[in-house]
Amino acid sequence: MYHRNLVSLTARGVILVSSEELAEASGVSSAKLRKDLSFLGSYGTRGVGYDVEFLLYQIARALGLTQEWPVVIVGIGNLGHALAGYPGFASRGFCVVGLFDTDKELVGHPVTVAGKEIVVQDISKLAQVVMSSKASIGVIATPGTAAQEVCDLMVRNGVTSILNFAPVQIEVPTGVDVRRVDLATELQILAFHEQRKSQSALTQANVG
Repeated sequence: MYHRNLVSLTARGVILVSSEELAEASGVSSAKLRKDLSFLGSYGTRGVGYDVEFLLYQIARALGLTQEWPVVIVGIGNLGHALAGYPGFASRGFCVVGLFDTDKELVGHPVTVAGKEIVVQDISKLAQVVMSSKASIGVIATPGTAAQEVCDLMVRNGVTSILNFAPVQIEVPTGVDVRRVDLATELQILAFHEQRKSQSALTQANVG
């Protein structure tokens, strides 16, 4: 969150930001922000604040974003296509180097990624692209039934970090990191909170 907000400040031409301003934008207390940033060795200047550009560099370095990370995406349906075209990847140091699918209707078609066209390839070409690009990050946007097989293929060919959008848990060996993004579950959580708010409002109305 700090990185994202600093990128926004840089785009607006802001040079200095106070801990209070950055904390409010990030949804944390200023004490929490100062504690977090102290781990980077960045304490700001009392009465002046933080140098936005320098702090952005410090956080980017800590996150490993000062180098370019090649990424492959498997599953170029509606979600995969949208992910491939997401402009935030390039601005944060991620370069999509390969798009793959098994659907013959999709293979061979170009997709615009960060202003350039990348042709969707058959999944059988994954190993070759991962090897040539040294991609260690993979994105799975396939149906759940195919996710584990795709994961295994990625891991066998050197991918060690996976972002999984498929609606299933996938098993990986030690040394491989997985982050799961389940959009349906997130919506269910929001529905739960909406229900709680409605119940609370109804209770208050009855009491009133």
